[in-house]
Amino acid sequence: MTGVRGDFSGIGMTSERTRARMVDRLRKQGIADEQVLAAMAAVPRHLFVDDAIAHRAYEDTSLPINFGQTISQPYVVAKMIEALMRGKPLGRVLEIGTGCGYQAAVLAQIAQEVFSVERIGELHERARANLRPLRLRNLRLVHGDGHLGLEQAAPYDSIVVAAAATQTPQALLQQLAPGGRMILPLRDGGGAAGATQRLVLIERGAHGYRETPLDAVRFVPLQNGKV
Repeated sequence: MTGVRGDFSGIGMTSERTRARMVDRLRKQGIADEQVLAAMAAVPRHLFVDDAIAHRAYEDTSLPINFGQTISQPYVVAKMIEALMRGKPLGRVLEIGTGCGYQAAVLAQIAQEVFSVERIGELHERARANLRPLRLRNLRLVHGDGHLGLEQAAPYDSIVVAAAATQTPQALLQQLAPGGRMILPLRDGGGAAGATQRLVLIERGAHGYRETPLDAVRFVPLQNGKV
């Protein structure tokens, strides 16, 4: 694990005080893991959105980051990471859907090592630029097809999927280490328009995989290929 380096305190709506208010809100929403809360407090979310909407960076809402993608709301980021931990370290993490790089930065505060895959080349490069000032030495960004995971660095103790699939990609199940956990949003009703989504926690045990449904959510769809 590592920590954010440099002075990113900001002013006004991007200040440390604003981040502290976000963490207080997360506590009230039920996020209890102190490591998760500390990681959320450490990462300056305003660095990952366009300047025009930086004043909204600490609202509990998703925000557009172009290319039809969004940065997830803080509660969902914290909820997914907390569900993965549940009394055990994150270890080596695979993130599917780097997006702007925000969740990867939060994961890097806690995990031993993070590999993050993004299918959209321009977004991958933007995330790299966003993350460069933070100097997170345990984070690796990859331009690739998230459906395929990242076999060359497998297995992973934890896998986080930041886009909604109609079913769990088999490659990701295979790359999950024994005893590992994966969290992802799954769409009910297949790919039908307006289908509901729910977070699902998958745990790999000695005799197979166990699925536990969690909160209802709304994510952009998980797509094949890289562009």
